[in-house]
Amino acid sequence: MKRKVVSVLLCAAMVSAMMVGCGGGSAAPAEDASAEASEDASEEGGTITVGFSQVGAESDWRTANSESMKSTFSEENGYTLIFDDAQQKQENQITAIRNFVQQEVDYIVLAPVTETGWETVLQEAKDADIPVIIVDRMIDVSDDSLYTAWVGSNFKLEGQKACAWLQAYADAKEMDEINIVDIQGTIGASAQIGRTEAFDEAAQANGWNVVGQQTGEFTQAKGQEVMESMLKSNDNINVVYCENDNEAFGAIDAIEAAGKTVGPDGDILVMSFDTTNAGITDTLSGKIICNTECNPLHGPRVAEIIEKLEAGEEVEKQQYVDEGIFAYGSDVPEVEVDGEKFEVTEVTQEVIDGRAY
Repeated sequence: MKRKVVSVLLCAAMVSAMMVGCGGGSAAPAEDASAEASEDASEEGGTITVGFSQVGAESDWRTANSESMKSTFSEENGYTLIFDDAQQKQENQITAIRNFVQQEVDYIVLAPVTETGWETVLQEAKDADIPVIIVDRMIDVSDDSLYTAWVGSNFKLEGQKACAWLQAYADAKEMDEINIVDIQGTIGASAQIGRTEAFDEAAQANGWNVVGQQTGEFTQAKGQEVMESMLKSNDNINVVYCENDNEAFGAIDAIEAAGKTVGPDGDILVMSFDTTNAGITDTLSGKIICNTECNPLHGPRVAEIIEKLEAGEEVEKQQYVDEGIFAYGSDVPEVEVDGEKFEVTEVTQEVIDGRAY
């Protein structure tokens, strides 16, 4: 199986330019490194072939994640990328992985729909001596040698930070009670599991009144549908915990259509995760009161792993991307989770302009 060595300057520059949680960075070093990497790859006689099975295109976050992969694993950077959109179906991903094996790709990158059901097909990849790198959601397998590394977010910590912010905000504003709805992500997805688990623990610990909990499937349409249903049966909701930005957009539409208002001076506070450009813009206006980051720029970190593997180096099994927490206003400057403090960034136009996605 072919293994072409790409210049280490590629990953170093791309990581510095793209692995950005909340700040900007110059793109020039990445462009210079890309050109040099492409030249090195040409001298070696070919490119590294990466097969990437993506969940789908269900959200703005997912689109940014796909673009990160496509821009990283380009021919200019010394790669050939085979991109497959699974359209939210695990069976499509299994088929894609088997096709990657048949095509003898150098590496397989998988963003799994759900955590389970991967044992057989990943064993086939292992038998073919093709390293598998998991991104975003985790997988649950009995033999963790079936994949080489995982890159993604600490989803429970994301939820814990968001919940710590809510309780601190409620204390600062002297809110009498929290009557909260949890619009969950796709059931069984790692992001849903982690964020819901953090929510459940915080609600019990802080005495929040959980009005309802239902999946919005990480989509705007379903988020709106769930919120409409919740509003029809409950008139005391004052907080909505949406497990991604697109669900938040749908929830806001439903709330406003029902004649209610959102924001710090409105009827309902809307919380979210992801901090996509549209999401962080809604945070600037206060429509989303708190937005906890889920960094989609996985491409450079995956490229860094591949570079190390090409050089025969060991890589860490789990690699978390850097993430922050953003809010409207400065009522809560920091939150604490398990003894560790995390700064809360007040969203300004300058913050938005400096972001990489």
